[in-house]
Amino acid sequence: MDQRWLQRHQIGVYALAVGAAAGIGLTRPDTASALERLINPVLAVLLYVTFLEIPLVELRNSLTNRRFMAGALAVNFLVVPVVVFGLARVLPDDPVILVGVYMVLLTPCIDYVIAFTDMAGGDAGQLTATTPVLMFVQLLLLPAYLWAFMGREIAAAIEPGPFLEAFLFLIAGPLTLAWLTQLWGRRADAGHRWEELMGWLPVPMMGATLLVVIASQLPRVRDSLEQIAVVVPVYVAFLCLMPVLGRLAATALRLPDGESRALVFTSVTRNSLVVLPLALALPAEYAIVPSVVVTQTLVELTGLLVLTRLVTSRVWERSETMLRNVGSQ
Repeated sequence: MDQRWLQRHQIGVYALAVGAAAGIGLTRPDTASALERLINPVLAVLLYVTFLEIPLVELRNSLTNRRFMAGALAVNFLVVPVVVFGLARVLPDDPVILVGVYMVLLTPCIDYVIAFTDMAGGDAGQLTATTPVLMFVQLLLLPAYLWAFMGREIAAAIEPGPFLEAFLFLIAGPLTLAWLTQLWGRRADAGHRWEELMGWLPVPMMGATLLVVIASQLPRVRDSLEQIAVVVPVYVAFLCLMPVLGRLAATALRLPDGESRALVFTSVTRNSLVVLPLALALPAEYAIVPSVVVTQTLVELTGLLVLTRLVTSRVWERSETMLRNVGSQ
């Protein structure tokens, strides 16, 4: 077994992790609270080893890419709200259900989307450079969207703390540590050997992330299954629509393939792990909202595994050629 073997068999590794997580979540729900405490540490390690694979010069250059930045902002904060508002029309007129759907679907992911983008051959460095902007804009706009869609009371319940904590612990910290590690690797053999050792971890850490997230959250969903089953078709529809719209936006902007894939993944992946503390902090009458948010996590992780396989297949390459030919006419 070597690193290339892990890359070739990564989908199998993730399938095993999802299966083990489902088994633990269904048969040992008492472990959920302990596993939930592991989510952020495991995510931090995953992002650290992902950032290690991004050359520092690439990240510096990505900061000046205005075209990709404009595309990411437009898709996430103009296109997505329209799609979400339209999809929500099929849901019951229940504010508890609606607030959970709006909270999770209106906030673009700032953490494991980078790892999935890297796994699919996308420009993870470019996406990493956009995360501070995505975090800041969603922090400003989420209360505004909730006020527009649901009213002032629920908008006032949104606190910035979880967003800022997630950014510092999951993005700024691992990114700084990866930068220091790369500097160490350039100057010392020990640092270079450490980088090589860390190169084994992206696939196992993604598997560990899937395991702790699904196993810790599945009991929460199971306890409210009858009430929240109605949101699953909306989440599936979102997963089907946004890759298409993200791909069309990337073609319109004439982004290269790596940036195109990154734009697709940022348009699809939502910020459920950061939104969950917000949902837990809502008043008692919104007690079901965390289950609505967690359901999106479970649907999304399954969908991302499928999307990753699709993006790395020949179907993606053929559609890329077709779209460019249509755009040039």
